[in-house]
Amino acid sequence: MVSDERPSPEGPATFREVFAQREYRAVFAASTLTWIGDYVAKAAITLLVYQETKSVALSAAAFAVSYLPWLIGGPLLATVAERHRYRQVMVVCDLIRMALMLVIAAGGLPVPVILALLFATTLANPPSQASRSALMPLILPGDRLVVGLSIQASVGQAAQVVGYLLGAAVATVNPTAALLMNAGTFALSAVVVRLGVRDRPPAMTSKHRSHLLRETAAGFQIVFGTPVLRAIAVLVFSAMLFSIVPEGLAAAWANKHAGEMHPGLAQAVIMAAVPVGFILGGLLVGRAVAPARRLVLLRPFAVIAPLVLVPALLNPPPVVVALLAAACGFAVAGILPMANGLFVQALPDGFRARAFGVMATGVQVIQGLAVLVTGLLAERFPIPIVVGLWSAAGVVLMSLVVLRWPDRQTVAAAVEAAQRASAAGSQPESSHGQPSGHVGPGRPRHAVT
Repeated sequence: MVSDERPSPEGPATFREVFAQREYRAVFAASTLTWIGDYVAKAAITLLVYQETKSVALSAAAFAVSYLPWLIGGPLLATVAERHRYRQVMVVCDLIRMALMLVIAAGGLPVPVILALLFATTLANPPSQASRSALMPLILPGDRLVVGLSIQASVGQAAQVVGYLLGAAVATVNPTAALLMNAGTFALSAVVVRLGVRDRPPAMTSKHRSHLLRETAAGFQIVFGTPVLRAIAVLVFSAMLFSIVPEGLAAAWANKHAGEMHPGLAQAVIMAAVPVGFILGGLLVGRAVAPARRLVLLRPFAVIAPLVLVPALLNPPPVVVALLAAACGFAVAGILPMANGLFVQALPDGFRARAFGVMATGVQVIQGLAVLVTGLLAERFPIPIVVGLWSAAGVVLMSLVVLRWPDRQTVAAAVEAAQRASAAGSQPESSHGQPSGHVGPGRPRHAVT
């Protein structure tokens, strides 16, 4: 059971304070560039493959291939980032992706080669994103980290909308131009990171390295073996189970239940609703609510997120469905930045990239499974019934999750333990293979269990 939390006198960090950090501005700019470029490329390659083959399946495969690296090797690839300088990893990954995009843009390649090159391009995503995630707590202290993560998440959602629209518009005229745009964003990102981010030594020194698989396993161990980190992981994964469903079923929902609205417009409205709600929630909650109050609101937001989708049972029109989805996105935005901020603060420096790989892979797998399962159920039952009952089950699940959420003292102790380990220079692996800062499986040395 969660104990009562007393609001801290500390006020929320401001956007001005966050953007005053030179390194954050560089990471923010580079991230935005690559996000937009990635979504432009997805739209362009999907269209390019369809034009070449007239196959919907191959076009969908071109879209889906970008998720494969996280599913088959995300944690392993993210572990690589721990072994090298974060700035170096980010720059090299950008240059690799730029070069491969230029090869695809050159044209004249058969579709299997395009898919292989696209897959090779996306292999650079896990180490690059893991490095960026590990850098954030080193750049932004205290509540600035939470606000910075909220800004990043909101801009990421906006980049998805802008990238898809821009990519579709440009690719319709000239897919090659869209691919060259993506290569250009990677080149600019590499320059911005190289000039704007301070070079730091690797989180893991060569003498503390072991086998890559063993180091990856240590990332899973610290995430699921530490009570506070495990609670955050369960909360985030549970939120992903239902928040993705309106977006994933939007096409079928719009075509079967659009009413008087054009199906294409209905689909667009529903798909855009969650990102728009997330952007509004991330900016408003992150900026207007004090840090301690955000921690208090995290639990009700966790229950509200699936609860607002339950009225889908009544088969409302697409506009109402979009409003429900936007409300869900708003509530999720009240959960994720705060949870992410606590998560990275409760991790020692040498684990952050690996733990990011574990979490990112989990999110990808759970979102995919949620869409797959609800899609299969919607083959047999009406979509409103499936979404409504799935969301009702989410209310029950989230209620159980928040009841077991650790109290404020436990969270504070875990953060303090991570700070002590980082200040002492604790390494990811001890001589006995246990993660540093742990005594026995799953028991943090300083955390209150």
